[in-house]
Amino acid sequence: MSPSSEDLTPDGKYRLIKGLAEVKPDWLKLYLISDSKLFPPEKLLGSYTAALEGGIRDIQLREKELPLGDLLSLAIVLRQMTNSYGARLYINGRLDIALMVDADGVHLPEDGLPANEVKARYPHLLVGVSTHSLKSARQAEINGADFITFSPIFATSSKMQYGEPQGLEKLQSVTQAVQIPVLALGGINKHRVKTVLENGAHGVAMISAIWNSLDIKNESFEYMKFFAGDSHNV
Repeated sequence: MSPSSEDLTPDGKYRLIKGLAEVKPDWLKLYLISDSKLFPPEKLLGSYTAALEGGIRDIQLREKELPLGDLLSLAIVLRQMTNSYGARLYINGRLDIALMVDADGVHLPEDGLPANEVKARYPHLLVGVSTHSLKSARQAEINGADFITFSPIFATSSKMQYGEPQGLEKLQSVTQAVQIPVLALGGINKHRVKTVLENGAHGVAMISAIWNSLDIKNESFEYMKFFAGDSHNV
């Protein structure tokens, strides 16, 4: 990614610390989380291309089962792909890889590194945090997170380890308690996007609803229609 003028000193050298990253109002409306297990290797990169062509502009690379070398290789390629579409890339749980590939952000687990420690050292990174309770949502904001996911809103197999669904009432409690963007995650489909937005969610985070579709590009486009007034997040 070519450096902007903000990343350079007056004499043309790189700044050691870039400007403070902040979530713009039209960003993170649809936060697409990766799951390479859903695709054969030869179709994996094509699935990302389809999502990006469908208008997705925020992708989280979350591949906890990939060997480190494979994860880094995938991150490098996905960084190139997202750059070419003007999209943002976030790396789940691996601050080191986020820095190595010049990702836009890192996504931390609920019990992971404090967001303020990351922001203090790497202010150019957006920092997201996974939350599963009102208490953890508030703590993430206090710790300096730029945004949070709150889950599971509805029943979903990918979030069964977190217990019963939170429901819309708890989602609303969280969105009213914090000032940072809250992304609703878990069991989101086309019939539920409007509902979670009406309950205060800034946007939605998704996995299977898009990746499991027969036409990823078109499905991404259909979901992005819910945010047409936000300039497709670009």
